[in-house]
Amino acid sequence: MFMAPDPGLVRLRTSLRAVLGIGLAVTVCQAAGLPLPATVTGGLAALLALFTVADPTVRGQAVTTVLLPVAGLPVLAVAAALHGTATARDAAWLAVVFAGAYARRWGPRGHALGVFAFMMFFAAQFLRAVPQQIPQLYAAVALSLATASAVRFGVWCVERRTPPPAPPVPLTGRGLARPTTRQACQVTAACAFAIVAGETVSHDRWYWAVGAAWWIFVNTASRGETLVRGLRRLVGTVAGIVAGLLIALPLHGAPAPTTVLIAASVFGIFYTAALSYSWMMFFVTVMAGLLYGLLGVLRPGLLGLRLAETGAGALGAALAVALVLPVTTHAVTDQWVRRAVRAVHGCTAASARRLAGDAEADPAARAAELEALLGRVRPSLAPLVHPLNPLRGRKARARHVLALLDECALRARGLAAVAADPDASHDARLTAACRRVETAVEALLGAVPEDAFTAHAGAPGRHPGAERALGHLHGLEQALVSLAPHLGTPLGGPSPLPA
Repeated sequence: MFMAPDPGLVRLRTSLRAVLGIGLAVTVCQAAGLPLPATVTGGLAALLALFTVADPTVRGQAVTTVLLPVAGLPVLAVAAALHGTATARDAAWLAVVFAGAYARRWGPRGHALGVFAFMMFFAAQFLRAVPQQIPQLYAAVALSLATASAVRFGVWCVERRTPPPAPPVPLTGRGLARPTTRQACQVTAACAFAIVAGETVSHDRWYWAVGAAWWIFVNTASRGETLVRGLRRLVGTVAGIVAGLLIALPLHGAPAPTTVLIAASVFGIFYTAALSYSWMMFFVTVMAGLLYGLLGVLRPGLLGLRLAETGAGALGAALAVALVLPVTTHAVTDQWVRRAVRAVHGCTAASARRLAGDAEADPAARAAELEALLGRVRPSLAPLVHPLNPLRGRKARARHVLALLDECALRARGLAAVAADPDASHDARLTAACRRVETAVEALLGAVPEDAFTAHAGAPGRHPGAERALGHLHGLEQALVSLAPHLGTPLGGPSPLPA
């Protein structure tokens, strides 16, 4: 896991920045004389600001960070005010759950604000906040967000050096056909089940079940994705509890070693989040155990209770995706694959225009768009290629689709690299090759996208770049032709390919 490729050391620098930002935020809260519960809330606010804010531009990230307290502080006040009124508290939290999930339709900003609002309600339950503590909690959140922002946008702006590609626009629809609307209904139902089941397991720590149900739905779009994520959460939680028994429990909340291990856990959360949900949950669980140690309430039974509550939340999520407006894995996967194919065509057309002399064409940006889309296709196909999937034929076909899309991405990157060479001249053979790619796209999607390439007439060149470009175009054509039998056909159905 820690040896996985990290181009540009982006994950490493982001993780180290998170440790610095959260550590400074906690230090500022302590220096301000705030009590431990408020300091914990401030540390959580800093973590969320650095973890969930993912706008494609630095300016967008700054705007979203400024809006976090607008979304979170009123929720924190409501949660504290309703501390002793269970029915009203539960109803208010379910309203926050629905609104937070529904906000994902507005992309990264809506996602970040929804998560922050939910976690402020969660923090109030975790710390048993009451109205008298609101001024301290508000101060901690404000100080921590200001400190984390100073680190992110001033001291150490990773994104300014290596701006991340814009995340794919969420799948669209109208009414209940919109995936984010259906998911908002699902996660609300899951959290309602988690409240009831969680309180049955424990009247004191019931909120862990609600947190588990909520986070299982984050960054998922189909029934299969949610079920796989729930399983991975359980695996990570079990491993984290074992580590907590071996690490956190013997410390008895000793400040110095506990602080060091919390910093290591924060690093692990950020470094593994993009690679493995199970590993991320391992570090989250270890950090939670260490925080309970600092608060003086850690005991073996508490860690076991966390596992039971996580299981209740995972069960709620499983029932919700199966029974409440279910979204099939195929329906989601088919839409993402189609968008990836359009991105392949866009990259091809931009590269061909650049080779034909259009200096404004930017194939590198289109290649980055394709990579971002493939980053969404892979998790949508993850349930089909999971080791526990008993349907071998379905698994083999899903793996074949992934391999073909990876081949498309490889060819598109190579084509963009050739087009970036200022000495690469136009070769009339590109016209025929690009038209064959358009034909392959038409076979997949039923129509050629609007940005179809139109070549200018010219004499054939013999620049080596053109030869490499033709090779990549030929590879794209073959991969797209091989994809055609799979698109629009459920991956669980019989293969239309000859045996």
